[in-house]
Amino acid sequence: MVSTLVVVGLAVAVFVGFNIGGSSTGVAFGPAVGSRLLGKAAAATLFTAFAFLGAWTVGRNVIETMSDGIVPAAQFSPVASVAILFFTGLSLLVSNIYGVPASTSMTAVGAIVGLGLATDTLNESLMFGIVSAWIVAPLTGFASGAVIGRYLYPHLDARFAFTRLEHSLVQFDRDGAVPRPRLNPNATSRDLVGAVLVLAIACYMGFSAGASNAANAVAPLVGNGSVDVDQGIVLAVAAIGLGGFTIARRTLATVGDEITDLPILAALIVSVIGATIITVLSYLGIPASLAVSTTCCIIGLGWGRASRALPLAELATPSAGESESGITTGGLAGAPASEASPGPTVGDLASDDPEAGTTGRQAVPAVGEEELEELTAERLFDPAATSRIVFLWLLTPSISVVSSYLLFTTVL
Repeated sequence: MVSTLVVVGLAVAVFVGFNIGGSSTGVAFGPAVGSRLLGKAAAATLFTAFAFLGAWTVGRNVIETMSDGIVPAAQFSPVASVAILFFTGLSLLVSNIYGVPASTSMTAVGAIVGLGLATDTLNESLMFGIVSAWIVAPLTGFASGAVIGRYLYPHLDARFAFTRLEHSLVQFDRDGAVPRPRLNPNATSRDLVGAVLVLAIACYMGFSAGASNAANAVAPLVGNGSVDVDQGIVLAVAAIGLGGFTIARRTLATVGDEITDLPILAALIVSVIGATIITVLSYLGIPASLAVSTTCCIIGLGWGRASRALPLAELATPSAGESESGITTGGLAGAPASEASPGPTVGDLASDDPEAGTTGRQAVPAVGEEELEELTAERLFDPAATSRIVFLWLLTPSISVVSSYLLFTTVL
């Protein structure tokens, strides 16, 4: 009976890791693939490699927290482990049905909390620290995005252009017996610098994803001794890599259409901030959501960009509130008509227009001199959709806690 449950637990762990790889690969390498810096197979390879690096290093701390910190490892019986992994997989299913990137980490922790409450073994002081981090992390992402959007983003946008090459950056000369790699002859030195930057940030995102997500797939199995930490990391990353090479292809192909209004520069800024927040928390052994932090950073970045229409003193007064001034998070999508067009969006990079994203040096108006109507020419977020996302982020871990508690108190 136990051996069968262990096999089932391993299978469910692979399923969780498979779905994590399918969603995270597109998030990390969507801009790089969309701008034709590398292909989907190369993106999956790099993502898997850096996810393994993240899981093997700082990811161990998260595995330790989730396998023997929130509740004692002795509580992870084979049945309990399968149940917790089931709830984690269920959250992925719910997020896929509603098209919302639910927090796998929060849901997995919620299931473990339900087990701890049912068995009266919950480490309350540790959970207080984890919940506090869940509050601080998105606020940090929002604040960082708001400051950059208000004071730095326009200057960065005026100085950096991310162009889309008509053909891949790295090509193969097949004239000889052995294909030889060579750079695209049309690529400029600026293209090369931009390519290195985009790829470096994508790999950093992969590192962060591996550090935070490996525990979600295997922590219960490590807790009950079915696998040790090293074996768990290999299993989790193998499943994540499998998802990256298979179902992530669809995510990579469509990511441009899903975030068309988000410029490539904004996507890179958000990636760096979100990955840094999660890497720091993973080093501290705190499981946290990359999706929540990055999305809050996007909201902050868009709001900060739109807020440039008003001086800080006026922005702080009630009369300059959003309801009267009309400031929204749509500032990333628009630019004043007097300026050159902004850098390309991820949607532009995924299009077939080779001229998309060409932009020159532009003058940046001072804060308070930009027109609000032009800054908010297009809305980056639908309020109804944003409300639904936040609601599901709160709902899925809450359901996980309640369902897990009821299961362990009434059935198991």
